[in-house]
Parts: sequence; C-alpha cells; structure tokens
Amino acid sequence: MLESKIMEVPITQFRKNLFELVNQAFEGKDVWVSHKGSRLRLVPERKTSKLSRITPMQIIVPESDLEAKSWKVEMMKGWERKWDRKLGPIAKPARVASATGRAKTGKARLTK
Repeated sequence: MLESKIMEVPITQFRKNLFELVNQAFEGKDVWVSHKGSRLRLVPERKTSKLSRITPMQIIVPESDLEAKSWKVEMMKGWERKWDRKLGPIAKPARVASATGRAKTGKARLTK
C-alpha cells in the first residue's frame, strides 16, 4: 500500500484488503474509499493505542508456586546445558601445590 498519511482506494480494492485498510485507519492513516464518484472516509470511533489492543497471554501456569525452588533448579540446569553446548564445559579449578609439593584439598586442619 501507499506509505503516505492519506490513502484513497476504489471500493473493489477496499473489499479485497478490508482488514489491512481498517488496521491502517486504526493506526492513524486517513483511508478514503471511492465508489461511483463519491468518497467515504474510514475513521475509527475513538483513537486507540497499540498497547490497548494487545491480547494478554498467560505465560506462567496459574497453579505454579513462584517461591518454590524446584522450577528454578530445572531452569538453571537447562541454561547450563545450553551454555555447555555453546561455550564448552566449565574448566575445573587447578589444584594449588604447597611448598611441600602436596596439593591443597581446600579442607582446613585443626592445629593444637
């Protein structure tokens, strides 16, 4: 269709593209329909915003408990699998050798 603010179409073209032309009128374009030498202007009853025409979707199951940790754990596992595929497995931290040559295990020993 035309990109200008004002649009005039014959009645046969209006009939073919009825829904597209009505949506353009809702978007604020002037839509004129011509038939047998007369013109008719298509104007919405009241101005509406795009946000007011959005159909709400239910994304979260109503019975689900958002405070429960089980679904968060499952979601994190899924994310980690995707990250592992894209970035490779996470490298294990290197063991640090002490002055005696023995590797530290991370456990502290009690001294007396």
